[in-house]
Amino acid sequence: MKSKIVILFYIPILLLTVSCRQSKIEPKVALINSKKIPDQESFDTQIIFTEEGKLKAKLFADTIKVFNEKREKDLSKIHINFFNNAGEKTSSITADKGRIDDRTQDMYAIGNVVAVSDSGITLTTDELVWKNKTKKITTDKFVKIKSNKEFIEGYGFESDQDLNNYTIFNITYITTLEK
Repeated sequence: MKSKIVILFYIPILLLTVSCRQSKIEPKVALINSKKIPDQESFDTQIIFTEEGKLKAKLFADTIKVFNEKREKDLSKIHINFFNNAGEKTSSITADKGRIDDRTQDMYAIGNVVAVSDSGITLTTDELVWKNKTKKITTDKFVKIKSNKEFIEGYGFESDQDLNNYTIFNITYITTLEK
């Protein structure tokens, strides 16, 4: 009987000893691509573009990531306002995300892009490029333009940044709007 008690006493202790034994935990090492890590990151940011001291554009973004080696900025949730020489707002562009090429100062708007002029013209597309040197906006993607006179769809687009003088290169649909 005494041997049964000893066995019953040592079995739980043996089980506890075996179960409490720690196994070695190997750390997981994540490899990070340093080219994907921004050199700077800012939130709820505004960038002002000027030329010869005159306000030309204001860009608002939820997030801006600066990549010095690639010489570009990646933007999320963007809104940009353009101004004429008198400092009056003439048009705006909104998009899900964008990019600024630091070499040329060209801006790329990507995803749910909407450009609106103060004269009542609305452009929608998936991608749009604002060329800093020419002050023009362009795309080779599908576009829709609605004014108070007409509705046009097509592929390829170029315009001044105010959307006053625009060209659609391959029109697929056009209709005039009645008042």
